[in-house]
Amino acid sequence: MFAVARKPHVSPLNFTCFNLGFQPGQPRISVPTSSEMELIPKLGKLFFVSQQNKTNQAVEVFDSDDNAISRKDGFDVVSAETKIKPDHLVIMVNGIIGSAADWGYAAKQFVKMLPDKVIVHCSECNSSTLTFDGVDRMGERLAEEVLEVAKLWPQVSKISFVAHSLGGLVARYAIGKLYENRPASESTDSNEFHEQVYEARIAGLIPVNFITFATPHLGSRGHWQLPLLCGVPFLEKSASQTAHWIAGRSGKHLFLTDNDDGELPLLIRMVNDSKDIKFISALGSFKRRVAYANANYDHMVGWKTSSIRRQHELPNSDLLSEDEKYPHIVYVEQDQQQAGEAVQNGTPASVSPDDFEETMIIGLTQKPWERVDVSFHNSTQRYIAHSTIQVKIYWLNSDGADVVLHMIDNFRL
Repeated sequence: MFAVARKPHVSPLNFTCFNLGFQPGQPRISVPTSSEMELIPKLGKLFFVSQQNKTNQAVEVFDSDDNAISRKDGFDVVSAETKIKPDHLVIMVNGIIGSAADWGYAAKQFVKMLPDKVIVHCSECNSSTLTFDGVDRMGERLAEEVLEVAKLWPQVSKISFVAHSLGGLVARYAIGKLYENRPASESTDSNEFHEQVYEARIAGLIPVNFITFATPHLGSRGHWQLPLLCGVPFLEKSASQTAHWIAGRSGKHLFLTDNDDGELPLLIRMVNDSKDIKFISALGSFKRRVAYANANYDHMVGWKTSSIRRQHELPNSDLLSEDEKYPHIVYVEQDQQQAGEAVQNGTPASVSPDDFEETMIIGLTQKPWERVDVSFHNSTQRYIAHSTIQVKIYWLNSDGADVVLHMIDNFRL
């Protein structure tokens, strides 16, 4: 039994699902009133799922029998039955031309399986054509949104990110903006010298999981990094030269053709700490970094770029085998690198385009990653694997449900 917020009239940019009702631009945050929060337990529903909208129009809440219950504003997915306040905020980030609706199924499963542990917020600040604005601008917006959301849940002490496709790059930029290394404690004994201990925080919270699904961590430039081009060199070169016509600044960032103020491409700069943004320190502050990648049939994001591997590091086909519980999980790799290694500061003044991919791999693997390889080879939904891996639309991408289950089962609290 669920309570689902929806607007009576839905425009093309205003879908109805969990954490919906967005409009392009900055989100307007509204806090549910005490009377509204009290209403849900009395109704005996499992979730409080409400809707935010920039125009601040009232939205109707319907029960599972499609009967109107009440009207309210809001945006997060939380349990309405637990008596324990969740202390873990999960931020879910959509990909290019996406919306908050894209993570609707996964958000519901999170709260269903961990009702007293998590509050799930599906980001709304980068939707539709706003995803053409570039990784940096989108990352700035996401960072601002996360700070606003964190203020609404003062009991929360931990934070995790789950992102799809381009959203993974946006989330990496945002955590760099939100990162701080604060003193853990102060010595009160002036006669003794104590080395100051620092602890990393993201938006003031303890970072736990950083999880990406089919994210082009190494960009879309290179052989088979955009499988839609079938690995044809001429097409791949042409795509890198014209990507900005279709996807704006985001296209330039993905194909590493941006050179703002003569600097190296943004994705190259994002694999090390800079003076102003501690990209890798932020990424390394999470207890886990996990990359879910489609091993085949993903026509948008290649296996290498989504799993942060070199070609020879990809598992051989004979090593891929289905898991009985998670039939589309075919390989799981735990990075053996030891955590705590020194982080590189700064990016080289120049890097040859031929070395872009290797530079990004070296930078990103300064910290260990878990790789989870996914295959929909035997699925009728394999040709839309890029969306199926996150269950973007349940009736269309339902075969990815076991991948979402695997993520939640292995989620560190």
